[in-house]
Amino acid sequence: MKVWVKLLIGSILGFVLGTLLPSENTSVAAALDFLYKLVLGAGRYTAAPIVVFSLTIGIYELRQDGCFWKLLFRSFLVLITGSVFVIGLGMAVTLIFSPDRIPILIDEQAGEIIFNSAQNILDIFPSNMLTVFAGDGKYLFPFCVLAFAIAIGLGYDRNYTKPVLALIDSLSRIFFHIATLFSEIFAVLIIVLSAYWSWQYKNVVNISVFTSVMRLLLIFSLILTLLVFPLFLYFLKHNQKPWKTLYGILAPAISAFFSGDMNFNIPILLMHLKENLGIRRRSSAVTVSLWSTFGRCGSAMVASVAFIVILKSYSSLDIGLVDVISIGVRALLISFLLARNSADAAYMALAVLCMQYGRGFENGYLILKPVAFYLIAVGAFLDVVITALGSFIVASLSGFMEERPVKKYI
Repeated sequence: MKVWVKLLIGSILGFVLGTLLPSENTSVAAALDFLYKLVLGAGRYTAAPIVVFSLTIGIYELRQDGCFWKLLFRSFLVLITGSVFVIGLGMAVTLIFSPDRIPILIDEQAGEIIFNSAQNILDIFPSNMLTVFAGDGKYLFPFCVLAFAIAIGLGYDRNYTKPVLALIDSLSRIFFHIATLFSEIFAVLIIVLSAYWSWQYKNVVNISVFTSVMRLLLIFSLILTLLVFPLFLYFLKHNQKPWKTLYGILAPAISAFFSGDMNFNIPILLMHLKENLGIRRRSSAVTVSLWSTFGRCGSAMVASVAFIVILKSYSSLDIGLVDVISIGVRALLISFLLARNSADAAYMALAVLCMQYGRGFENGYLILKPVAFYLIAVGAFLDVVITALGSFIVASLSGFMEERPVKKYI
């Protein structure tokens, strides 16, 4: 049975289970929250080792071929272009098909939102590089920097580094195999995630108030994924079947929606890029690490859409061109700073947008707090899809991909 079929069946079972569980029951809420965190921990279990060892060997091999900086530049170019396009298109659609206003229902005390970009930068270089392994593994960018440093060191003298190189290569393959084994139980894990998701959805008070914005995000995300992206892939490379590419990443897309966590999906995403799309490890390790760190334009787009809805809910004034450009630029910059927020990127981006915009909108994100899980789900779904397609484009342009028949897809 294909992995995506297992995940789909598990998602349906979990969704039904979540709707049957008692509403607003504290015991049920505590149990679901515990199981949700347990499952996320299991999914993230191999993310950091895979990133460190696969990225290290990938950078080393690319440097040996003399194409590391070329691939990195191409990846950044695709990333920035894609981010501008996705965020800009999302804002344009929101302004044209404006959702209904949302009543101002804000708690007296704002939730505690901590977004310290300066500290995130300082954490990239701890006093001792080995302390990177002592963290909780949620912030993967320091692991990427460490992998880069090790890869540079491996190029010192092959006579001395050959044993270490063989060890790192073996560890990369071992942890990839462990992730493959974990994928066999993902169908069970996703039951918990989808049950928790549907239970939260069922318990949203006044859900009809948010229906308009939720519908807009859902429809736009589906059109973007099923129509806009395939058209772009078709014109980029005419001999490719774009929907075949999307079919190859269906499992990580399902997993991303219900988990809402980027790090949770890195192992299964790398596995599908290799087994289904035929992308070589040296390319996918770099692009997935790069996009999962800086390419969170899906979550930033969701945040910009939600922020426009908040602006329209607060004020009857039209949003001018200057405001639109300001929101878009802020959302773009924020998308590069969400590396630490693997599980709440869209809602964090929305909160930062509100606080930076000021003018009485500092707590505006609380309007959408009841549906934060929905914003996070859509944002994570788009982040994973865009990361996969970005990796596919870069690998295709760089010659690090080989065709795989659909019947051999996992």
